[in-house]
Amino acid sequence: MRTYKIAALFFFVLLSASSICHGQTNVKRAVVTITGQVHKTLVLNELELNTFRQTQVLRRDKEGHKHRYSGVLLLDLLQKAEINSVHGPGSKNLNRYILVEASDGYQVIFTLAELDENYSSNRIILANSRDGEALPANEGPFRVIVQDGKKPARCIRQVTNIAVRIVDSKF
Repeated sequence: MRTYKIAALFFFVLLSASSICHGQTNVKRAVVTITGQVHKTLVLNELELNTFRQTQVLRRDKEGHKHRYSGVLLLDLLQKAEINSVHGPGSKNLNRYILVEASDGYQVIFTLAELDENYSSNRIILANSRDGEALPANEGPFRVIVQDGKKPARCIRQVTNIAVRIVDSKF
């Protein structure tokens, strides 16, 4: 019986070493998914998010300390998922919104018009760094940052999903 335990342990050690040497670790990367009314669903990890054009946003925390967040404009991510941006006052996209969900179930809604510079001067990003460092575990790895929002409640932490929706006008 002891021989089997030693053999099993030896096999496990060899398998683990082989996986590490070949870059096949079982480390699960956090992802954010963009779903809903898009032509293609996106599943992005932190490395993939860094391939997009980066935008810097300054924002104060609850204690009044100013931080520089870096990430990607939400509208850029939606365009990559092949949703049309909002253009012009007669745009059919004015009835669309995104529902941002966090790992703890917290949810926040943004209209597409809020994300578009033709309608709003606020920059809203999906951030993955603060002051040049990865976001702290209690905030990240992904966090929505609203540049000039008066309250921090919409700067949702630990984002896992962004769903594009259309308002149901059948009330």
